[in-house]
Parts: sequence; C-alpha cells; structure tokens
Amino acid sequence: QVQLVESGGGLVQAGGSLRLSCAASGSILSINAMGWYRQAPGKQRELVATETRGGSTSYADSVKGRFTISRDNTKNAVYLQMNSLKPEDTALFYCNADGTYDRASYHLPFRSWGQGTQVTVSS
Repeated sequence: QVQLVESGGGLVQAGGSLRLSCAASGSILSINAMGWYRQAPGKQRELVATETRGGSTSYADSVKGRFTISRDNTKNAVYLQMNSLKPEDTALFYCNADGTYDRASYHLPFRSWGQGTQVTVSS
C-alpha cells in the first residue's frame, strides 16, 4: 500500500507561521492529487488545500491568501505553508493523496491518509 507521513505541526501564537510536510512512500507508480484536510474538535473533517500533479491548486475560502500548498513530485511530497495563523485554525491536519501503485505487477488505485499532525494556535 501507500503510506503518508506528516510532520511540522506544533504550537504557535496567533499571527505566526508553520510549515507542514507530508511524504508518500510505497510502490507508487503515480500520484494525482495531494492535499491537506483538517478536523477541529467536534467538527467534520474539511478540505484545506489540494494540488494536482499538473500544479492546479484549490483552497478553502477560510485560508485563501494565508496558506500555500506546494508539491515536489520527485519526492512524492506535499507541503503546506501556513502564515497569519488564527486560533480558529487549530485542528488536526491530515495529508491525503490518490494515485496508482504496484502490487504484484498489478496497477491498482489508492487513496491514502496520513496519521495527522496537530496544529494549535494560541490567542
């Protein structure tokens, strides 16, 4: 299968910045979209930002102008630069990717999630 590992979360004051990283590993043949989601306590998981293999990006309205997603296709990695953080950005952030992988010479689709990295913004 394909594993995703996130890093870069932490505690930061309002107005500060954090950079999240996510690396995919496994018998990956290709990755289509990679993205970031978040889930705050008592709320549903929501999309934060995604980027296609071709470089098209989309963002939640709440983070536009503050967050920037980027990818390194040579490393199967995706990043999220978060600036001007607000207390309402506090959440568990998850990395997500979909594509195809090799399993016993079969090309199979995958959609994987990371384990999550906590981002806490204090006021």
